[in-house]
Amino acid sequence: MLQSSFCHLDGVGGASEQRLWDAGVFSWADALQAETLPMRSPSPVALKALLDESARRLAERDAAWFGSRLPANQQWRLLPEFMDSVACVDIETTGLSWPQAHITTIALYDGHAVKTYVHGDNLEAFADDIRQYDLLVTFNGKCFDVPFIERSFGISLQCGHIDLRYVFKALGISGGLKQVERKLGIDRGDLAGVDGYLAVLLWKHYRRTRDPQALETLLAYNVEDVLNLLPMAIWAYNEHLVSTPFATIGQLPKHAGINNPFVASRKILYAVTGCM
Repeated sequence: MLQSSFCHLDGVGGASEQRLWDAGVFSWADALQAETLPMRSPSPVALKALLDESARRLAERDAAWFGSRLPANQQWRLLPEFMDSVACVDIETTGLSWPQAHITTIALYDGHAVKTYVHGDNLEAFADDIRQYDLLVTFNGKCFDVPFIERSFGISLQCGHIDLRYVFKALGISGGLKQVERKLGIDRGDLAGVDGYLAVLLWKHYRRTRDPQALETLLAYNVEDVLNLLPMAIWAYNEHLVSTPFATIGQLPKHAGINNPFVASRKILYAVTGCM
C-alpha cells in the first residue's frame, strides 16, 4: 500500500490521490511513467524528485520519514512494509502528569514475544531495546506514551508511529482502547473492567507490600494492552483498504497472537478494589 500512496507528497491530499487512482495511476512507478497526471502540484520535476526520495527512503527502511509526512489517520499504510520490525508499546505510570509522575512498567510486543520493563528493576533497558524497531504501534501514544517516554529517558523515538486512536477514528470508531476493543468483540477475561487507575493502585500495593502477585497482576494488565494492538492494527488496515482500489489484493491475514505470559490474581484485584 505504501508504494501506492501519494498523500505523503508535498501538495497531494486525499482528493488528489483519489484522482490519481481514478486515472489508473496505482503506484509510484505508474506516476513516473505517465505522460500526464490529473494534478497541478507538485510539478513533474518536483514529483519525480519526491518519488525518487520515497523509493530511497523505503529501501533504507526509513519508516520515520514516511511517518513524518503522512497524516496521523493515514499511518496505517506503514504496516505491511514494516510488519517485521514492529513494536506495540504501552506504559503505566504513577498516575500524575509529568514531571511529578514516573513510569512504573512498560510492555512491548513485537508480534512474536513480550518484553516487560519495571521501574527499579530493568526500566532503563527499554531505551536501548526500542531502537531495534522501525515501527511503533500505540493507542493514544502520540498524546501520552511517546511524550512520557521521551521525557523520562531523554530520547527521541526515531521510528514510524501508528497511533490507532486516529486510525480508528477515521473509520468512525471513537473512544478509548477498551471501548474500541469491545466494539471489535475482544474479551479481556478476568481483566475486563480494569482501567488505568487500577494500574496505579496495583503499583502502590506492590510498592507497599512487595507482593510479587501484585506486580504480576499489573504486568498482566499492561501486557494485555499491547497484545491486542497488532490484531487491531491489522483489522483497521483491512477496513481502510476497502475504500481504496486495492481492497481485493492487499488484505493482511489475521494475527494469531500469543497468550499473555502473566496471570492476574483475583485475590490481588479484590485486595485493591474490594469488589473483584
